[in-house]
Amino acid sequence: MYAVIRAGGKQYRVAPGDVIRVERAGHKNGRLEFDVLAVSAAEGQISRGNGASVVGQVVEEGRGAKVMVFHYKRKKQYKKLAGHRQPFTAVRITEIAFEGQKFTAPELPEKKVKAPKPKPETVPAVEAEATPAAKKAEHKAKAKKEAKPKAEAHEKKAAAPKAAAKHKASKPADKGKKKK
Repeated sequence: MYAVIRAGGKQYRVAPGDVIRVERAGHKNGRLEFDVLAVSAAEGQISRGNGASVVGQVVEEGRGAKVMVFHYKRKKQYKKLAGHRQPFTAVRITEIAFEGQKFTAPELPEKKVKAPKPKPETVPAVEAEATPAAKKAEHKAKAKKEAKPKAEAHEKKAAAPKAAAKHKASKPADKGKKKK
């Protein structure tokens, strides 16, 4: 048995036990009743939904995936970007009633609630077992101490530009140029 219902401007084909996402709908105590357009009571027999009722139980309410809306007009320096998340209500169809017959969905088994895990007691940190971050910081500090600049290296760097300047000055300036 199935029924065709209208919800939020759309039509849905539902059977007992189906879960559908409809536009955000107001509900009382988690129950929703839908407008019925057609009902299929027997194989191949479809009739109008006059006198039929479809009842659903609200399972979840939320917002769908984000859809990016981008407006653009070429050569006019116009761009507009906006995001949209459509609100929805997830409904499980629990009952379809038509001409004195009721078709109900099987009851869902109740979920077992797990007991919360006990929080571990704080254990004092052992000095021998350092965390990876602490080891990394210690290694960097050690490398900094070892890499102190030496006075000799500074002297060589300072002497190199002066020697190059002396070398350039000793060359004749007009060598290689043709005179006209």
